[in-house]
Amino acid sequence: MANESIRRRLAAILAADVVGYSRLMERDETATHTLLMARWKEVLEPLVANHQGRVFKRTGDGVFVEFGSAVNAVECAAALQQAMAAANRDMPGDRAIVLRVGVNLGDVMVEDSDLYGDGVNVAARLETLADPGGVAISDGVHEYVHGRAGIDFVDSGYHEVKNIERPVHVWKWSPNRTNDPIKTAVETPPRLPAKPSIAVLPFDNMSGDPEQGYFADGITEDIITDLSKVSGLFVIARNSSFAYKGKTPDIRKVSRELGVRYVLEGSVRRAADRIRINAQMIDGTTGGHLWAERYDRGIEDIFAVQDEVTRTIVDALRVKLTAGEEERRESRGKVDPAAYDLLVRSRQTMLQFSAVSSMEARAMLERVVAIDPGLAAAYARLSIIAFAEYVNQWNGATPENLTQALELAHKAIDTDDTEPLGHHALSLVLAWMRRLDEAEDAAERAIKLDPNSGDAYTALGTIREFGGRYEDAVALYTRAHRLDPQFDLSLHFLGRALLSLGRFDEAEIAFKRRLTLAPRSDMTRFYLACLYGRIGRHEEARRYWRETLEIKPNFSVDHLKRALPYRDANLFDRLVDGLRQAGVSI
Repeated sequence: MANESIRRRLAAILAADVVGYSRLMERDETATHTLLMARWKEVLEPLVANHQGRVFKRTGDGVFVEFGSAVNAVECAAALQQAMAAANRDMPGDRAIVLRVGVNLGDVMVEDSDLYGDGVNVAARLETLADPGGVAISDGVHEYVHGRAGIDFVDSGYHEVKNIERPVHVWKWSPNRTNDPIKTAVETPPRLPAKPSIAVLPFDNMSGDPEQGYFADGITEDIITDLSKVSGLFVIARNSSFAYKGKTPDIRKVSRELGVRYVLEGSVRRAADRIRINAQMIDGTTGGHLWAERYDRGIEDIFAVQDEVTRTIVDALRVKLTAGEEERRESRGKVDPAAYDLLVRSRQTMLQFSAVSSMEARAMLERVVAIDPGLAAAYARLSIIAFAEYVNQWNGATPENLTQALELAHKAIDTDDTEPLGHHALSLVLAWMRRLDEAEDAAERAIKLDPNSGDAYTALGTIREFGGRYEDAVALYTRAHRLDPQFDLSLHFLGRALLSLGRFDEAEIAFKRRLTLAPRSDMTRFYLACLYGRIGRHEEARRYWRETLEIKPNFSVDHLKRALPYRDANLFDRLVDGLRQAGVSI
């Protein structure tokens, strides 16, 4: 009957302890105690509050904190070690307060405000195994936070620990390995998908003319696009594959970093209007070659060559094309070499994403449709250019840009309803015209035609976000980022949706990851300023707002409010309320 009075619950426990505390106290007892109390008050307590934790026990030089979330506990542990390192930066090494931190997830007994039991004891033992300035977590915590927290832990194996009968499986993060625990998704290797998975590395330009590099890139991009339309495959998008351009990486490393089993590499040689493509597919888990082929054709047959490459891969991986996929391939014919060359050039130019490159790409695409009016992708790209100029206020753009973009998207679809880029362009324009239901239909059609398009998943995510369906948006942005780990915009949008949900810690990580990929982003700094204002970190909010204006002096919150097509106009006001709380005049 006595056991009935014992209350239990599952909790994540953080245990922290000072390295060499006795030595520090022996050297200067008063100064050490005063400094430690200051660190607890100025560093630990605000971080615990921000991560929804509760300090339930102090032990002289140690502290125990309870969290309802393992993710919050681990992120708080990493943030604590970062903050302590910053606080120690200007101190002599023999006076610095350095912590070890352990985190465990387990059952605890509750007595008044204190916690006891195995969950607490294991956390204390893990703390002793952490490196100075580092964090050690149990396998249970690692299993829970893997893929949810952007912190790169290393398997430290099993350890026998005092008063615990079973060996404890430990994972560690150490400051000797990295200075920033907020890692990009590429640095935390994703798991292999259930489908056959592949990445296509940039093909080498073997033409003897460096100027032909754009053409080799274009062939690579077209093969990626072609494979991406096969629903039975998982295909890494262009941005992430091209992160390896100009390098000679270990294929097994590429496989681990991108989370795919197979890697396609090759070369392109162009002479006048003929091309020779060499391609080989490698099993990234073993480094073994599966097949190699050579294709020698006229440029007008480039679509046929791409189709042969795709069919060879599909056959090798025993993937069955759907009836619709078979039908779309049968309808592809020859292409005018000059039109194809301009189409490839325009895509490379658009990727520069500027007002000047936008004008240059438009001129190329207008020549494409003059040569071959049957290329739907050209109309779709013209639509995206008109849309991007409006959103970014380039080249004197007006609301008429949206009307023009809408007409061009419809022209692309009328030309070829099976071209996914046309439906993608239509979804973007309709969303910004606040026709969200129609935009959603177009984005879903784009995904059906191209089930590996990170861009299409991002577009559908923004449509649902603007409609207030934030959880749906988070799932879609996460899917887009898995398909394209180097696509930084998906991280920005993910952070924005998480901010709307009030999941501030996760939003901060997404925004910080985005800044590692796009260090000059004014928009991500703006939303970080909003976030920090919301959680009471007002000095940081004001700093990120100043940086936003340094990057873009004419940044306008009012313009953003007018432009972003939220179904509920008050949603944007709630996002920027953090700036007002931080005392920023907007």
